[in-house]
Amino acid sequence: MAKRALTDYPVDGRRVFVRVDFNVPLAGGTVADDTRIRAALPTIEYLIARGCRVVLASHLGRPKGRVVPELRMDPVAARLGELLGRPVAKAPDCVGPEVAAVAGALEPGGLLLLENLRFHAEETANDPAFAGLLAALADVYVNDAFGTAHRAHASTVGVPQILPGVAGLLMARELEVLGRLLSDPARPFVVLLGGAKVSDKIGVVEKMLTIADAILVGGAMCFPLLAAGGAEVGRSRVEEGTSDVAARVRAAAAASPCEFELPSDVVVAPEPAAAAQRRVVSADAIPAGEMGLDVGPATSAAFGARLRAAGTIFWNGPMGLFEVAEFAAGTRAVGEAVADCPGVSVVGGGDTVSAVRAFGLESRITHISTGGGASMEFLEGKPLPGVEALLDA
Repeated sequence: MAKRALTDYPVDGRRVFVRVDFNVPLAGGTVADDTRIRAALPTIEYLIARGCRVVLASHLGRPKGRVVPELRMDPVAARLGELLGRPVAKAPDCVGPEVAAVAGALEPGGLLLLENLRFHAEETANDPAFAGLLAALADVYVNDAFGTAHRAHASTVGVPQILPGVAGLLMARELEVLGRLLSDPARPFVVLLGGAKVSDKIGVVEKMLTIADAILVGGAMCFPLLAAGGAEVGRSRVEEGTSDVAARVRAAAAASPCEFELPSDVVVAPEPAAAAQRRVVSADAIPAGEMGLDVGPATSAAFGARLRAAGTIFWNGPMGLFEVAEFAAGTRAVGEAVADCPGVSVVGGGDTVSAVRAFGLESRITHISTGGGASMEFLEGKPLPGVEALLDA
């Protein structure tokens, strides 16, 4: 069911509670990467332009229900104010009489950023009383935090059970783009998966085997799959307890018309260090004392050809240890192929997004998803609690 969007809901002059995803990295008391803050600007600016009184709420880090001074939202409020060119008030807490008073005193176009929601254990517990205190700060609820939509927390599920809830501009865009991957992707639809754990992506693989035209697998998650086919993988990272999962994936792939492609060659070394002696070997014959740390040049070329000819691409997970320059070639090569694709390219997952930015490819990608776990669960076909709680269109 499509969800009601901010742009078709009456919000002019109203008090609006906006759940944003300002879970950003901090360094030296300042915001080290403001990507998530920038992603929320269109929704915030839309509300300001309509004279709304805007209450912003987010978590930051994992304080686990305790006040952690290093995880206060003050640096976020400062950076948001810089980006908007206007003051952003910072509340001393996220609930309580003082917060209610500050929120109630907001002028049209005024902004208030609440303190870290997860300083209260009631947030992650979706405590009804806590949700009620948050909801009392506004008349309308807007969820623009797709990255937390798979969590049934007070600020994502509890509040929109009390206030009318709609999707913010970022949330609506995520749902539109990812929804199209499931319902009507331009062909051929190629899925590129990497990263460390095959167990994290089993649901997506099984779903995509019914939708995609090809699934290309690299990263450490390829090794249990190679091993399940009888290959020697040496000291390569193989997630514990995944032999059954890997066998299940291979069996499902064999029964599907979707083409399922594993690396033909890999870059190996005795250890994951820049100074380690590295070489390229066949992916099914990795020497006992070495580990696969990147896909090889033949794999990069084969994957690249597939990607450049795609009508739609979904990419989640690097092809190797790209953070170390000596093992970054595979991820860079497939990233450039994704960027070259004339069709629709969608990238999700923190490490993948980091790689796209590190290689300067961001402007050439159609859509960079702000939700790693949320995007994967959405593409598995799982309902996202934070989306389900919003008003239907």
